[in-house]
Amino acid sequence: MSGRKVAIITGGSRGIGYGIAERLAREGYNLAIFGTSDESRVREALEGLRVNGVEVLYVQGSLGSDQDRQKLIDLVSSRFGRIDVLINNAGVAPKVRRDILETTEESFDFVVDTNLKGTFFLTQGVARKMVEQVQREQDYSPIIINISSMSSYTSSPSRGEYCISKAGISMVTKLFAHRLAEYGINVYEIRPGIIETDMTGPVKDKYDELIEGGLTPIKRWGYPKDIAKAVWALCSGLLPFSTGEVINVDGGFHLRRL
Repeated sequence: MSGRKVAIITGGSRGIGYGIAERLAREGYNLAIFGTSDESRVREALEGLRVNGVEVLYVQGSLGSDQDRQKLIDLVSSRFGRIDVLINNAGVAPKVRRDILETTEESFDFVVDTNLKGTFFLTQGVARKMVEQVQREQDYSPIIINISSMSSYTSSPSRGEYCISKAGISMVTKLFAHRLAEYGINVYEIRPGIIETDMTGPVKDKYDELIEGGLTPIKRWGYPKDIAKAVWALCSGLLPFSTGEVINVDGGFHLRRL
């Protein structure tokens, strides 16, 4: 069994998740990528990670499915025998943006089941494994990183279910940070701002104009590598006396300015 550290990254085959996966692969982590696509559709992306000489396990499944979450945990445990980092990155947006006076239960359930419920219960399952290993081994300090969003505190009435799901992730971070501290398992939250991915592609012109107009003090788009750098700082153990901490990677959007 390899002595390399192991990271689970949900939604790790594209966008922010892939940026994180690239960084951790370069740093020598074996990876378990969890995604909804058939493996044949992401094979090129996976090979792009393997060129770093690390093992990459791809598990297809839905974060909203209890069976698929358990399958992920079981396969990672069997293949690698350890989980050093859980990065909860996967998320979906509403299929159709609707005002909160018009949105449907179907849309709400679709978004919240994946972004919030699925993340909560995957974290629960992985945390149990981490606790077991902490109790067996002394030289083991796993961490959990939740990728939330500026939408966790920013109102967007045309996609209320997404905002609610991300606000929930902020509380998930606090709860698990509180509960797992006694085991030396730190939990962090990274809040991306406007990041250039396929999810933001349809609104690029809108945000180009807003950024130029001063929406963010740092006048540029964010990129997946910006999030990946923050993840690596945490994985490097640079904040050992912090847990439940929120790191904003948003060009300063969170600042209240006059």
